[in-house]
Amino acid sequence: MVVEREVVSMPRSQRRTLTHPEADELDVLDVLHALSDPTRMTIVQTLRADPERACGTFPVDVAPSTLTHHFRVLREAGVIRQREDGNRRWTTLRRDDLEARFPGLVEAVVTAYERQAPPPGSGAGQPH
Repeated sequence: MVVEREVVSMPRSQRRTLTHPEADELDVLDVLHALSDPTRMTIVQTLRADPERACGTFPVDVAPSTLTHHFRVLREAGVIRQREDGNRRWTTLRRDDLEARFPGLVEAVVTAYERQAPPPGSGAGQPH
């Protein structure tokens, strides 16, 4: 017996609503966890230099589904805010909320990360 399945695509207007924690709900351990991954740090560094970007324009080398996961971790921790605009999703760093809740934390973590990361093109950490 063959069972046919109907594939139904969800219109963009019916996408799951993006949820963001309120500033007073941000948890330091969630923020630190979100900042513990190199891909997520690249997203945060990019947003520090460019306050709002479309999701597909970040300089990361991961599959779209993996990038979606990283955005979700950052969003649920309160590090980023995302908004839909037509067929694009725009991302911003919640700099003011993070600074108000945890003064200096994000700057300290990003600065420490940049100090320990090998310079681009140095070949450090690359297989020989």
